[in-house]
Amino acid sequence: MLFDRNGNEVLHYSKVHTCAFDLEKTLSPGEDFFVADLDIGRDIVKVGSMICFDREFPESARILMLKGAEVILAPNACPMEINRLCALRTRAYENMLAIATCNYPVGQPDCNGHSTVFDGVAWLRDESGVRDMCILEAPGEEGIYIADIDLDLLREYRANEVMGNKYRHPKKYRILASND
Repeated sequence: MLFDRNGNEVLHYSKVHTCAFDLEKTLSPGEDFFVADLDIGRDIVKVGSMICFDREFPESARILMLKGAEVILAPNACPMEINRLCALRTRAYENMLAIATCNYPVGQPDCNGHSTVFDGVAWLRDESGVRDMCILEAPGEEGIYIADIDLDLLREYRANEVMGNKYRHPKKYRILASND
């Protein structure tokens, strides 16, 4: 659940991709991905969520982007190693959105910290080269880590760049929706 600054519930999400091991095999998966308007005081930001194993599927972030998400919140409970971090970076890159992951710290079973924020802006028009979209990678220790996502920069980037939904060909992707 996500609550706004006034204590109102704005998003209630159940993990779509559940794992078939440990106690998680007893969970009922969610049926859809949702995007909510989050009042942050000076602005409204479109927020979605993908929980832990959901982040392993590119479709999770793509659906949230197509539904208008600007920021994805991704609570997590597993080791954040190079491959998972690269996947999160890729989801932010290909969908031109920010992804903030909060992971349990070292000391919790099978967890190692390394919460991250990728801001989704891979380059700036007035600068040569690419930039690191990782604006925060926390250490393994428990703590409160803060990152500022520049929504104006992200929105300008989304309006002018080519990733996201601009050049997709959904009719050519029908095989993705089949179980064959």
